[in-house]
Amino acid sequence: MVELDQIKYELPAAKANLTEVGESLDLAGLENRLEELDIKTQIDGFWENRETAQKLLKEKKSLENKINSYKNLEQDLEDIEVLIEMAEESEADSTAEENAGLAEEIKEAYEGYKVKAEEIRLKTLLTGEFDHNNAIFTIHAGTGGVDAMDWAEMLLRMYTRWSEKKGYKTRVIDLQDDTEAGIKSATVIVEGENAYGYLKNERGVHRLVRISPFNAQGKRQTSFALLEVMPELDEDIKVDLDPEDLRIDTYRSSGAGGQHVNKTDSAIRITHLPTNIVVTCQNERSQHQNKEMAMKILKAKLTELAEQEHKDNLRELKGDFSQNTWGSQIRSYVFQPYTMVKDHRTGAEVGNVQAVMDGEIDYFINEKLKLKD
Repeated sequence: MVELDQIKYELPAAKANLTEVGESLDLAGLENRLEELDIKTQIDGFWENRETAQKLLKEKKSLENKINSYKNLEQDLEDIEVLIEMAEESEADSTAEENAGLAEEIKEAYEGYKVKAEEIRLKTLLTGEFDHNNAIFTIHAGTGGVDAMDWAEMLLRMYTRWSEKKGYKTRVIDLQDDTEAGIKSATVIVEGENAYGYLKNERGVHRLVRISPFNAQGKRQTSFALLEVMPELDEDIKVDLDPEDLRIDTYRSSGAGGQHVNKTDSAIRITHLPTNIVVTCQNERSQHQNKEMAMKILKAKLTELAEQEHKDNLRELKGDFSQNTWGSQIRSYVFQPYTMVKDHRTGAEVGNVQAVMDGEIDYFINEKLKLKD
């Protein structure tokens, strides 16, 4: 029962750590806010303003999830303590096989608890103004020709798979295909709590090393792609843009999409002249909706840029920011001659490159989050 003795020894520290997590969450404040929202939802005429009502219900659900997650962890610890007491009391009266079975059950419960406790602790590190928001990310193919465009499409799949594993919804709002293979760029909205808080740690240049399937000589090829990430801003956040600073172009949508595509100039390209930032949208149903979405993305991108540049006003943003994000790579993905994914910011490494490409990137995201700890 050596392992049980070790778990029993660790429990007081686990309880103390959980208490610290509760304080970081401001559990009392969350419960008070939940009571306020409960009262508001019961007021006559609550649904008269549907948009406001839905926003309140969304906040209410988020609070309930946070509170329940914490209380479930408390219950898990109590259950583990009870199981340990049972194991100690029955050790002399039970068979070795029964004791071993109960010990294994306790070990599995404790390991599961530690994983969940670490997840909730990491969520307390998401303290940015927009961390709880949906995310908008754009992938751009970089140096590497066809391989780079294929790499951009591989990253699109990776982040889509990651989103699915997290229970998030994704919506592609712009996709620029290449004629030979892969994509030139793609813009996707990821809907779910804390989507931006997690994905903002993925922004930067991603480097691929592999034997190119597009090279007849079978040479090793290095390719690059850029991931930009911005928060989807809430409707009540107003961002003022001078119309004189914008150049709006329409063009014909490209790619598969039914009869509407390729027959009307419904796609929108907006250039913010002071910064030379360009956004495009072509996957909405009409030119008006494409323009509306493109403006939404532009405002999010400029707001995020202003925050990075420590500017209080968007009008202070001047200069060519279109290429500023193409710095050194944040992560390398090596397929040949060996397999490894390495994050150059944290030193985190994984040998199973295929699992990473299937969306298993939480390890890298969490290690980057811990740098704030």
